[in-house]
Amino acid sequence: MKPRLPPWWARVRSRLRPPRTLKVTRIGRTYLVVTFGVGLGALNTGNNLLYLLLGLLLSMVVVSGVLSERCLRYLSVRRVGADAAFAQEPFAFRWAISRRQGHAFALTLSEADAPLTGAGGVGYLPAGVQHVVRADLTAPQRGPLLLTGVRVTTTWPLGLFAKTRVFPLDTTLLIYPRRTYACQDPGAPEQGPLGDAGNPRRNDGNGDLVGLRELAPGEDARRIHWRKSASAGKLLRVEREHEERRTFVLTVAAGLDAEALERRCEEVAALAHRLIEEGHEVGLDTPEERLRPAAGTAQERRLLRALAWLGHERPRGDEEAA
Repeated sequence: MKPRLPPWWARVRSRLRPPRTLKVTRIGRTYLVVTFGVGLGALNTGNNLLYLLLGLLLSMVVVSGVLSERCLRYLSVRRVGADAAFAQEPFAFRWAISRRQGHAFALTLSEADAPLTGAGGVGYLPAGVQHVVRADLTAPQRGPLLLTGVRVTTTWPLGLFAKTRVFPLDTTLLIYPRRTYACQDPGAPEQGPLGDAGNPRRNDGNGDLVGLRELAPGEDARRIHWRKSASAGKLLRVEREHEERRTFVLTVAAGLDAEALERRCEEVAALAHRLIEEGHEVGLDTPEERLRPAAGTAQERRLLRALAWLGHERPRGDEEAA
């Protein structure tokens, strides 16, 4: 796996980057070879028709450069970001692009100087309209990823050259561990009372609906089914199946090497997802922090964030984009 560049080097590269870059496409290389051949023929033969053709070919190069430059002017770009980014899995990433005046064509957006694969595009961008571009990106590994700029490229109008402009936008994208198959068992659940989510008022369960019965004196009024009670003329309460909720604390041992730490983070992420989907409470114990057991998707997001930062230096402020 290719090592990730240190953040300071990524920032230096972004400062030294030229404002515009130009790359010849495959069609452009063929076009230039033909132009060079016509030029040689014109010089060797002195044929005016070949000179005229050479002038036409060179003028098309100039026109292509001028029009592509106009496409990249008056643009404004910002990151919308991703809901969740997992390593080695395609995730949806979005940018918002607009143009102050004029029209732009065939724009491709991607992240500059970042190990993210994938790009999004917009065929036509009128003035005064903000367009959200979506792309399926893939990150190679877990952890915080510094993003220094958004690359906007166009090949309009002839597809001979790809002109690129980079908009400097610094942020950090947090990549969660890859969701893989967990070979290990989560271990025995914790004994004793449930965690903080335990609710003594829900002793009859909160699972699927079993039936209705008349409300007994002293029972919780929040279990009343008001619509059925109104039609029956008496208070009816809902009975639900009892859901067995257990508490698990997943651990990541200290002293693991880089490869073992990656594997363990992936296993813990997979176990946490499975247990939370089953309705259990899951906590996390790592050498850097401890998360109390809880249930729900918000708890899964907290676990994934802790696993993503494990082994990496955290920033002073919250710079996470995902």
